[in-house]
Amino acid sequence: MATKNKATNSNILSIDIGGTSIKTVLLDEDGNMLTEYLKSKTPAEAIPKDIVTGIIDLIKPFPITYDRVSIGFPGYVKNGVVKTAPNLAKNKWEDIDLAQRVANALNKSVRLVNDADQQGLGVVEGKGFEIVFTVGTGFGTALLFDGELLPHLELAHFPINKEEDYDDYIGNKAFEKIGTERWNKRLKKVIDIYKTVFNYDALYIGGGNSKHIDFKLDDNIKLVSNRDGIKGGAKLWKLADKYNIFTVEPKS
Repeated sequence: MATKNKATNSNILSIDIGGTSIKTVLLDEDGNMLTEYLKSKTPAEAIPKDIVTGIIDLIKPFPITYDRVSIGFPGYVKNGVVKTAPNLAKNKWEDIDLAQRVANALNKSVRLVNDADQQGLGVVEGKGFEIVFTVGTGFGTALLFDGELLPHLELAHFPINKEEDYDDYIGNKAFEKIGTERWNKRLKKVIDIYKTVFNYDALYIGGGNSKHIDFKLDDNIKLVSNRDGIKGGAKLWKLADKYNIFTVEPKS
């Protein structure tokens, strides 16, 4: 539910782009929701134009009481430019200036990061070494220490066997192919690997397929929702000076 906080032009439009859906909400500077959480279906094999149009259509009900936009994107992002998008249209996303395109379309300042990184900012407690998983269309990860983002690593594309990387192994295509029981066994295996390799203090698991988890989680593992994660869009601006995150301004 939205809060009753007064909307001002210092608000933030937070957007979460996924392989299945585009989500958005209007936040105040502290991450409180000022509007209802809206989502729409991501077009199959979405190209950049589809995503920009989808954002514009989705936010039509919102008042223009924001001056900044945060976007979480399912791929590797550098300085507002998309480098990879494994779960959108193939061969259509290399070196795409998505932040600039959205900034121009909305006439607002934009910060674009990996979607798991944005979710991580929204859900972690900020104590010690924390990891975020997103198990949805693909497999996303974010690493944070004492609440601060560490450099983003596309851990989903490390090989887990001779034929598959983590994205192949635990993503939605695998879920649909092998079913809930085998998928849960695979997720257990991935968690065990991360426990051994990273020795994290806390692990957070979100994304659309997290609702299918049917095994008991360790005490330091917590399920989180996309609604919680999208609140990271506020921290992306509030704490961004620490992270040196690139800001893209609209061009006339």
